[in-house]
Amino acid sequence: MAETVFIDETLDPESTRGQISRFSALLGTQIRSCWQNNYAPNTQKKLRPFSSSEVAELVGVSTATLRQMSLNGEGPIPERSPGNRRNYTLGQINELRSHFAERHPSQANKFNPRRRGSEKMQVIAIANFKGGCAKTTTAVHLAQYLTLRGLRVLAIDLDTQASLTEMLGVQPVVDVGDNETIYSVLRYDAERKPLTDVVRSTYFDELDVVPGQSELQYFDYETPAAIVSNQFVGDEYFIRRLATALRSVEDQYDVVVIDAPPQLSYLTLNAVYAATGLIIPVQPAMIDVASMNQFLYMLDEMLEQMAHFGASVDHEFLRFLLTRHMPHDLPQVNVAAMLRSLFGENVLATAVLETTAITNAGLENKTLYELEKGAVNRDTYKRAIEAVNVANQEIYVEILKAWGR
Repeated sequence: MAETVFIDETLDPESTRGQISRFSALLGTQIRSCWQNNYAPNTQKKLRPFSSSEVAELVGVSTATLRQMSLNGEGPIPERSPGNRRNYTLGQINELRSHFAERHPSQANKFNPRRRGSEKMQVIAIANFKGGCAKTTTAVHLAQYLTLRGLRVLAIDLDTQASLTEMLGVQPVVDVGDNETIYSVLRYDAERKPLTDVVRSTYFDELDVVPGQSELQYFDYETPAAIVSNQFVGDEYFIRRLATALRSVEDQYDVVVIDAPPQLSYLTLNAVYAATGLIIPVQPAMIDVASMNQFLYMLDEMLEQMAHFGASVDHEFLRFLLTRHMPHDLPQVNVAAMLRSLFGENVLATAVLETTAITNAGLENKTLYELEKGAVNRDTYKRAIEAVNVANQEIYVEILKAWGR
């Protein structure tokens, strides 16, 4: 049975607004139908298992140690593939981390790197103006990488396009209703919710998400009136609202990764203010660099105003990440060299490559960490995953530095 399309009959159907209203309703219905056809109601994304060699690398032990543990019936019992190879879930990998941390207390931080004691929850904002700079790709790969390293991670989608939400297994059109995004946590009226009410678990063990969808735009519409009203001060001030909300989950996570919208909105300012670290992805092309310059200029202007009102911003680190890089493209090489000469160590040493591996993974709604072996050319995958891993490792090191390790 076809879903009913609700159209405002008070509008002139031939007016611009009438046409837009009709097209939006028709397309929304069709998109829901497509999602429901492709994703059965009980269908969920699943994370592939990990081989013994992958687990050994992630945990920091030898494959021989894992083999002997399995033979002794010690620790989590892996599944066996048809070729009798041992495969572990991410949950089992985390069990192994806890096991080795308890067995070797002097190396507990190595095996189980979660923050301890007075170490502060790190909030990493991924932000820039330019669409197509791989902002969401950067955010989702970073969130998954940190999870695979053993950290408890919360990903927050502030983009109305909600691509991060979709990549993490939540369909924004089908699964995310009204007042189920971070907007419900930031809003200024009685409908406001605590952050824990909108956090969802994902198919990645220890990686949760606060989904996005189109209602996020309401925060930017409502904030100017809230500022003028002078009712919201202190921790409730418009730029502090996300930071205030995040304090309520400090005991549950080691790192928060925020995918900011591709404009300097009130949501972006909240992300930048709440952040302990800022990552700015940029494609090494002059048009992208010029756009980033506008972003930096306008952000500087806004932060100056915020400091004037007592909401100054400082970060543990600020880094630029070169994305979609083609190392054999001379103009790109020159732009990358220019950025490194201007910003020095603030540019991450590793650039993420422009590669069909990431593109093909995206077509399957997956990341590089989720691809099954053989899904793409082996050498192409190896180059891509090595670049992504090394770039994420650099950010991970900054997090460890912030914890004084």
